[in-house]
Amino acid sequence: MLACPAMAFDLSITEEQQGLIQTAKDFTKKEITPVAGKFDKSGEFPHAILKRAWETGLMNCEVPEEYGGLGLSCLDHCMIQEEVAYGCLGFNTSLAANALGSLPVLIGGTEAQKKKYLGRLCDEPIFAAYCCSEPDAGSDVAGISTKVEKVGDKYILNGQKRWITNGGVANWYTVLATFDKSKRHKGIAMFIVDADLAGVSVGRKEDKMGQRASNTCDVLFENVELPLDALIGQENTGFKLAMQTFDRSRPWIAAGATGAIRRCLEESAAYALERKTFGVPIAQHQAIQFMIAEMAIAYEAARLLCHKAAWCVDQGELKGIISACAKAYGADKAMECAVNAVQIFGGYGYTTEYPVEKLMRDVKLLQIYEGTSQIQRIVIAKEILSGR
Repeated sequence: MLACPAMAFDLSITEEQQGLIQTAKDFTKKEITPVAGKFDKSGEFPHAILKRAWETGLMNCEVPEEYGGLGLSCLDHCMIQEEVAYGCLGFNTSLAANALGSLPVLIGGTEAQKKKYLGRLCDEPIFAAYCCSEPDAGSDVAGISTKVEKVGDKYILNGQKRWITNGGVANWYTVLATFDKSKRHKGIAMFIVDADLAGVSVGRKEDKMGQRASNTCDVLFENVELPLDALIGQENTGFKLAMQTFDRSRPWIAAGATGAIRRCLEESAAYALERKTFGVPIAQHQAIQFMIAEMAIAYEAARLLCHKAAWCVDQGELKGIISACAKAYGADKAMECAVNAVQIFGGYGYTTEYPVEKLMRDVKLLQIYEGTSQIQRIVIAKEILSGR
């Protein structure tokens, strides 16, 4: 019989990570869950609560210590996000969008850019936003129309960005623009743009179906003059930087999905034990048991895949296929679980008296932003087939 060697595979949570999880859990229970419905109805941006999240250390988690951040790993951050998303995906998206806006700087910025802009996020509770999507360019990043020209010792930026999370509250933006649209991805560059520059303005605020606590706006650039040091990386590396950013950020979407799945599971289980039909709790009906069991399976699988994707990031292995799998699976299962949660609650689930109708509206966006579930499948299939 062969001896089994010691294995490096380890799924244990460290004491430090458990502390992070508990901090996020306590904050969510006290600050987010009780008011999530209120902010969903009003569509108001929760400035004061997010400021307290910043003070608690739940914002800008992955900014390195040398720039004032906590220097947490992607896996640490995902564990925090699961807890926040359990309370409200809109709140979680607002916090995650700050990290998304800063990722291009973290990945490709100069030392001076990192000190200035990452440091700014850690010095005060302000927001950043990532400006990629446009009215006619969502999934097709290479098809953006926002134009940049180099004129002497400055760049001139013109264009319109749409569906920008934190767009109306951001202190600065990371912006994708093209020197020549005909060159597709080869003509794209990435810039840091301060929100108070002349020519920068915020357009309409979207009236969204779900995640209404997050701020989503158009951001407009009209003859905005940028210094040469606003460029991140090289003039032709913006598309590559955008793809690296998404590979780094998609585990966060999976973490949000994981938190939402767990909320669906716990709400459904609690309701099934108290709601009676035909003289017994509905939890005794096998049809209900199967739906709850599927939620439990989805939670375990989505969480493991999220953690694997985050672990790959932390190992310096930006594997697009793993991040795409985590996002696609997590988002699709979250939607499935939310629909089933509403079904378990029956007529009550279709009202605002219980949180599952909000869960269903909120999780739908997970299948759309930062690359739709269909785009994730294209990414996955392309990588598999390109090696054959």
